[in-house]
Amino acid sequence: MDSSLFQSDEQKENFIDLDVLFAALRRRAWLIALIAALGLALGVAYLLVTPPVYTAVTRILIDEELAKFTQEEPSVASSMRNDSMILSEVEILRSARLARTVVLAEGLHENEVFLNPPQPPVAWLKSRVKAALRIFASPRPELTGAAAEEAAIGKAAALLQQYMSAERAGRSFVLEVSVKAYDPKLAGSIARAYADAYLSDQLEANFDATQRAMVWLQSRLDELRQSSQAAALEVEEFRAENGLTAASGELISEQQLSDLNSQLILARAETANARARYEQYKSIIDSGPENAVRNATIPPDQPNSALINELKSRYLTISSRAEDVEGRFGEDHPQLVNLRRERAELERQIFSELQQLTESYRNEYNVALAREESLGGNVGTMADESSQTGRAMVRLRELEQRSTTLANLYQTYLARFEEASQQRSLPIAKARVISEAEDPVGPSSPSRTMVLAMSLVLGLFAGGGMAVLQEFRERFFRTGEDVKDALGLKFLGYLPRLQGAARRGKKDRASKPESDKAVTMSPGILRATKDAPGSSFAETMRNARLSADLLLQGTSCKVIGFVSVLPNEGKTTAAANFASLAAASGAKTLLIDGDLRHRGLSRGLSGTPGGGLAEAVMGEKHWPSYVRIDRSMQLAILPANGRHFAHTSELLSSPGMHRLIEEARRMFAYIVIDLPPLGPVIDAKAFEPMADGFIIVAEWGATPRALLRSTLQSERPIASKAIGVILNKADMKKLSRYAAPGGAEGYMGRYTAYYGDRFE
Repeated sequence: MDSSLFQSDEQKENFIDLDVLFAALRRRAWLIALIAALGLALGVAYLLVTPPVYTAVTRILIDEELAKFTQEEPSVASSMRNDSMILSEVEILRSARLARTVVLAEGLHENEVFLNPPQPPVAWLKSRVKAALRIFASPRPELTGAAAEEAAIGKAAALLQQYMSAERAGRSFVLEVSVKAYDPKLAGSIARAYADAYLSDQLEANFDATQRAMVWLQSRLDELRQSSQAAALEVEEFRAENGLTAASGELISEQQLSDLNSQLILARAETANARARYEQYKSIIDSGPENAVRNATIPPDQPNSALINELKSRYLTISSRAEDVEGRFGEDHPQLVNLRRERAELERQIFSELQQLTESYRNEYNVALAREESLGGNVGTMADESSQTGRAMVRLRELEQRSTTLANLYQTYLARFEEASQQRSLPIAKARVISEAEDPVGPSSPSRTMVLAMSLVLGLFAGGGMAVLQEFRERFFRTGEDVKDALGLKFLGYLPRLQGAARRGKKDRASKPESDKAVTMSPGILRATKDAPGSSFAETMRNARLSADLLLQGTSCKVIGFVSVLPNEGKTTAAANFASLAAASGAKTLLIDGDLRHRGLSRGLSGTPGGGLAEAVMGEKHWPSYVRIDRSMQLAILPANGRHFAHTSELLSSPGMHRLIEEARRMFAYIVIDLPPLGPVIDAKAFEPMADGFIIVAEWGATPRALLRSTLQSERPIASKAIGVILNKADMKKLSRYAAPGGAEGYMGRYTAYYGDRFE
């Protein structure tokens, strides 16, 4: 047997095969169409029971430019501020206060069409549920008079807020207000009333805010005027009491002190400069004559700078000549001695001049230091004299600051008061209607096209989902590929479901047999291959016989058992037709009814029962005496007539059964035995050692693949002798729907010309 017999159904390729998908959709097209039609019908029903809704739309522009000529300075705009402002206006439109204004303006609390509109199915159902729940709630007191009218206004306002929506149009400054109603005229009237109420609300809000601001500003101005005058008077009295006279806006003592401070700062700078020059040249003199001569830099503004520079130039020239002579003639050369003497004299003169220059810098430093100390003393004296004036000035500045602040605050509030006064006299709304609401000419919902399209689409999706669910639940054998994939066994063919005369048989088949051993198999389903030798049914049986001959080649007598996993799968029919086909070809064939519990084959035999397989195995008579002959097919049949036994498996595995099979092998070319199903009993397992091969019969579209696979996994001896699998009771008209892309099942309709008699 093929080693792939027990492979799992889940071992499939991981990509989506569109051909397989389309084939599955074609198989379930009727289900998808049915559910899609149901969805479309539900959509039509929804349109019939749902009242139409009309929507009126008005658009309002928030325009800050409308009031710009009444404002002295335009406000600074920003995207965040604009967004916040627009959202605030949207919330105003959605507010309960504005809804109440519209209700009162239009009298909606007294309009029955508005208060009690026709309800769609969902709303009607919800209202019925709420009404049922109110039975369990405590009763509410009856309202009368003003309370009843207020309750009606509140209900109308709440309904209006549900029917009305306001939103911003994109990123613009336009507000779109839409109102839904079941009456087109009512929808247009409410939308226009909303726009009017919003504009009036803006005007009233501006007027009220301005009025409140003016009242508060008036009282605040009186307080600020008195406080400012008192602060100015206090400043002048303090100045006069402390003699704080000012020239050019500044006190005289402050001017003198400022001049001395400026001179002191300059003197300190001169002192620091003189000290730096002195210390620089003092450090040069302290480094010695030779280093002083080499490192000294003479400023050009000094009187003796030209002399020193000339001496230094001669010094450098002699030093260069001395180095040259020393390099050429050595240290003892007389010319080098003279040059060194001359260089020493120049070094002494330059150092003397530098000492005189350093002394002059020291004198300058002392003069500058004395001037700085003098100015510092004068500043200190002047500061002591003006300290009392300074303390008074601190208090004076404090009083002046307070007076100035109160004066500025008074001017600011006075300007705001005048601005508010002007705005109150000319109130302008910062919004205008740019699209006035018209009475709608057609309903906005439900949209017939949208509802029908959505119903159809949802129906198709639901149908597709149901189809996919059924495909996933498909666990039965439908095609030969299913047999190969699930079991790894050879597929022998389809046996179509037989109908009409083929199942009933002909009237003359029930005639009296010629002798006691002569029988006739009925119904006609057991003789299908003889009655229609050119049918697809007979062709499948020929393929099964050929496969058995090839697999059991070299076996003089072939013992073939027919089994199934469940009852009523048609194994008896397959066994009888296989045997009749073999007998019709001239091969001596024995058909045994081995299903001792069900005995389906034996019940289809005419004639007088006189014992059968059980009695033959037990040895009551020699087994040939129980064999019956169907003369029309030249077929020997060993029925299972007679007594019933509980332990049938022991009979099939008994020595008597072994002896019967061995003797029959010497007399027949084929021994075909109809065995019980593999699932409920173990009779087939008991007979397995005597069988050369097994043909497994599964019912098309009814036998679970997992059940047959697990049964063969547990019955490995039978699986190892399996010749192949026949799918019985196949619906040949539906078979092409389950065909794989390019599979033979898809072309069954083109094979009919090769089949002679067909069962209709």
